[in-house]
Amino acid sequence: MLTQRSRYALRAMLFLAQAPVASPPIPMGRIAVAANVPRKFLELILADLRDAGLLTSTRGKMGGYVLSRPARLISLGEVIRVIEGPLALVPCVSRTAYRSCTDCYSETDCAIRHAMMRVRDETARILDGTSLAEATAEHLVAA
Repeated sequence: MLTQRSRYALRAMLFLAQAPVASPPIPMGRIAVAANVPRKFLELILADLRDAGLLTSTRGKMGGYVLSRPARLISLGEVIRVIEGPLALVPCVSRTAYRSCTDCYSETDCAIRHAMMRVRDETARILDGTSLAEATAEHLVAA
């Protein structure tokens, strides 16, 4: 299940994705209002996204945040991984944080593992295949 923190991060990133190219940095307060995210919580989320290289921040009176790459080059999957960690629902199918399950007799024969691999693969395919630009365009079409 997607956490509230991930939904806040996605809302903030989608808002920033709608900013015109080469626009000045957007202040955190404006992002918080537009994305409907508590400012104090948003501060921590934006710092994580900045540290992961998805955002660039500028300090000072004219400071704020901008996407570090074009919106078409940042996927929903990247954002979620920064906030949540691996997309896999069980650790034995994670590509980035693999751990064997302590109660599993055989990974090769585990029906749960095989099903969760398919879930992981499809989830990653959809989230990694959807850029912020595409999600924003889909949102505008649906509106």
